Amino acid sequence: MPSFSRGLEKALHQAMNLARERAHEFATLEHLLLALTDDRDTIAVLTGCDVDVEALKGDLEDFINEELDSLVVPNGQDARPTAAFQRVIQRAVIHVQSSGKEEVTGANVLVAIFAERESHAAYFLEQQDMSRLDAVNFISHGITKSGPNESRPVRGAESQGSGTGNEEGERPGGQSSALADFCVNLNDKARAGKIDPLIGRDPELRRTIQVLCRRSKNNPIYVGDAGVGKTAIAEGLARKIVEGDVPEVLREATIFALDMGSLLAGTRYRGDFEERLKAVMKELEKHPDAIL
Repeated sequence: MPSFSRGLEKALHQAMNLARERAHEFATLEHLLLALTDDRDTIAVLTGCDVDVEALKGDLEDFINEELDSLVVPNGQDARPTAAFQRVIQRAVIHVQSSGKEEVTGANVLVAIFAERESHAAYFLEQQDMSRLDAVNFISHGITKSGPNESRPVRGAESQGSGTGNEEGERPGGQSSALADFCVNLNDKARAGKIDPLIGRDPELRRTIQVLCRRSKNNPIYVGDAGVGKTAIAEGLARKIVEGDVPEVLREATIFALDMGSLLAGTRYRGDFEERLKAVMKELEKHPDAIL
């Protein structure tokens, strides 16, 4: 069973105290999120996602002070966490446990809050133009919304880098991008002499080049059993591009091979696979001559 980080323990106690100080019968997600805005791990994620933390605090304080009057009880009994509060904590614990980690941080709880779509806590985060994908990208890859030069890791983030630091798509300072994490640059592989000459597949290769040069419907598909050489054709094309033995329209093309093993490895949250794939596609948009 994963343990809570000291920062998260402090935030949980603070959330209960916020409810108790206001004589609220229940501690809500809004109490929890307000407490998390003082947690170091959570602040790192919020800042990386371009959230104005002070404005978020103000929204939460106004909501708690003005909209939760119905929770006030005269006898001042101890506050109890709402069902949504408990679900978020349980969800964060399950996600961390399934990823093989040993500690639940405020960042994990922040991600879990997005599942409570009807809550004001999730609403205030979305008002700041922050999504669950933004949080997961920052926690897993250090990818900020402001650009690569501002990327920074947070505690609990996994090291996903698979390159040597010189692969196309890798970010400055050793912080790798989704392309470097989940794709193999076949052009670089060809330049390094790691691709053997393609033998006996000239018709398929010529047809591939012909399809890629079309203005529309330019997505070749290789169909065949495992081991018949589908990947070899793509590698052969990368070799031809590096050697300059292709039409002018493909001279600047770069072929990226999606590494499914890396894409699936270390996924911690439901939907992580789709989110990582979206991150790859988003970065490919910055490479107009990329072929995936």
